[in-house]
Amino acid sequence: MKNLEKTIAKAFLEMAEGLESGSFGKRPKIALTGMGSEHGEENAIEAAVLASRKGVDVYYIGSLTAEGVTTVPVANEEEGHKKMEEMVESGEVDGAVTMHFPFPIGVSTVGRVITPAKGREMFIATTTGTSSADRIEGMIKNAVYGIICAKAAGIARPTVGILNIDGARQTEMALNQLKEKGYEFDWATSARSDGGSVLRGNDVLQGTCDVLVCDSLTGNVLTKLMSAYSTGGSYEASGFGYGPGIGKGYHKLIHIISRASGAPVIANALVYAAEMVKGKIFEIADKEFAAVEKAGLADILAARKAASKPAEAAEEVKCPPAEPCTASIPGIEVMDLEDAAKALWKEGIYAETGMGCTGPLVMMSEANHEKAAAILKKAGYIG
Repeated sequence: MKNLEKTIAKAFLEMAEGLESGSFGKRPKIALTGMGSEHGEENAIEAAVLASRKGVDVYYIGSLTAEGVTTVPVANEEEGHKKMEEMVESGEVDGAVTMHFPFPIGVSTVGRVITPAKGREMFIATTTGTSSADRIEGMIKNAVYGIICAKAAGIARPTVGILNIDGARQTEMALNQLKEKGYEFDWATSARSDGGSVLRGNDVLQGTCDVLVCDSLTGNVLTKLMSAYSTGGSYEASGFGYGPGIGKGYHKLIHIISRASGAPVIANALVYAAEMVKGKIFEIADKEFAAVEKAGLADILAARKAASKPAEAAEEVKCPPAEPCTASIPGIEVMDLEDAAKALWKEGIYAETGMGCTGPLVMMSEANHEKAAAILKKAGYIG
């Protein structure tokens, strides 16, 4: 009797999920290339079995077989990747999980980790690939990519934070411009006492935000650290891998894992891919790109590029007489620090540069603080 009740309950649950997702009776079909792992092919097939138990139809591309998994036999890793691409292109599968893939410029992957302090899930935007050849432009786009994945995973209003690295403040200013012009998202607030949406290492460990924005190289390092900190680095035991490639007009669902990814991470990557299918990620992506373009993304990026062009000739600016600097203004990019100080010198305000616990600072007297802030804001050094 109990078994019958469980069977009926499971059937009703599947019906409810199917009606909600619009894919009644369907389990997402996700391919997995198994050859090339540093932990052997057995590691990958174990992951395939784990994911199949969680509602994913796994098409395992390799040489091993297992119950509940469809094996697509191939002779080697190269043949496996070709087969995976064929299956994705033809629609035989809804997406794929693989250890490497040559994404075009403009496409990068959104990773997903489990933060150690509080066990929260957090999307890292981004972790592989290149959103733009320009660092700041790439980080601005990465924020949108992260929001897309978080929404496809069921988070209706994901909170966004920016890692405190080079480019964070310029990224924050650009995103605030988009927000002011109608692109809707919510800022996260740092757990540190001074708050703000530019986050530090403490926030990464705690998972203060839903979407953490950074450049791909930094995101890649963070994903590796969060996935393998408990194993000494050779085996990624936690998290969901490096995520799907996201870009405007890009409609292939390819998720990345590492050669060091263990079976639990690969299984989670397969589930992550299945969630993106159920969440209709490409429909969400198209809507988000349309919304951000409507808010003036192209104009903001063009203005930023124009402002970053070198001046015709460096202007000589004389430093005013020195005076005690008892006030400071944070939030300036380290590469712009000297220029920001000179902008104040030009207006007759003595200023010095420094580095505080939250990053670069321009320092001046308390009497000149308000005027200096207005000058730097007008010049675009702070938001």
